[in-house]
Amino acid sequence: MTTIESNPAVPVPADPEYGTQPAPRRRPMRRHVPTVVWLVGILALSALVLYPLLWMVSASFKPSSEFGSNQGFFPENPTVENFVKVLQGIAGIPTWRFFANSVVLGIGAVIGTVISSSMAAYAFARIRFRGGPVLFAAMIGTLLLPFHVLIIPQYIIFRNLGMIDTYWPLLAGKFLATEAFFVFLMVQFIRNLPRELDEAARIDGCGHARIFFSITLPLIKPALITSSIFAFIWSWNDFLGPLLYLNTPEKYPLPLALNIFNDQTSTTDYGATVAIAVLALVPVMLFFIIFQRFLITGVATQGLKG
Repeated sequence: MTTIESNPAVPVPADPEYGTQPAPRRRPMRRHVPTVVWLVGILALSALVLYPLLWMVSASFKPSSEFGSNQGFFPENPTVENFVKVLQGIAGIPTWRFFANSVVLGIGAVIGTVISSSMAAYAFARIRFRGGPVLFAAMIGTLLLPFHVLIIPQYIIFRNLGMIDTYWPLLAGKFLATEAFFVFLMVQFIRNLPRELDEAARIDGCGHARIFFSITLPLIKPALITSSIFAFIWSWNDFLGPLLYLNTPEKYPLPLALNIFNDQTSTTDYGATVAIAVLALVPVMLFFIIFQRFLITGVATQGLKG
């Protein structure tokens, strides 16, 4: 009797008599078309958003004489002379000095914003006191006031206090919870926390200070990181504030250093200006890349209830 050996590599056709199942068929390629189209669209949108940044990086290697004749993406005669000029200093002041000034202002803004805004937010969200809702509404109303309306009265106050040409006018408001946006952000996070945690801690004899430092602060970490990112970026990019209150070039941050570089000669050195702008972007990008996951977490958990 002859036996027929089956080849496992060859699929067995369907046989209604023996109930053999046919080999699974591949999914048609048309099901993958929407995914490919979506991916291509995302890549195109990303390229459109990143194009100005990539152009600035490429333009930093162009000679200044090439900016008027070459509007293309790639430089015709690439050079690193722009970065050499920047690293040599601006108006006799070393470039690292401007970076250090910006770092001092950025770190001071982060520390002041996190400390004062979190304490004010805890007071509005957890402590009941007379006039609390009215004060909170008034604080939110300050978001409608443009900065230009407050320039003259603030300048007069700081001039009378003898704080002109110091960093205090740029940092004092950060330590006094004048940034209503950050206070409101943290209030929303604290209100989403279950009050049972506070009640349990109060039964154990904890006061508001212990509850704030031991329970509230660790739980609103995404809000603290989000506020730190925005406070650092806004302080790093601030131009009008230092322009008003600082008079000594040695105290200037990077935004004012760009202005000095353009004014130290009768003609603007576009290549060096773009080069120092690229260097100024590096700390901000690193700061954002390091803490971006906390920013995403904060946005994702904003609507969750405790």
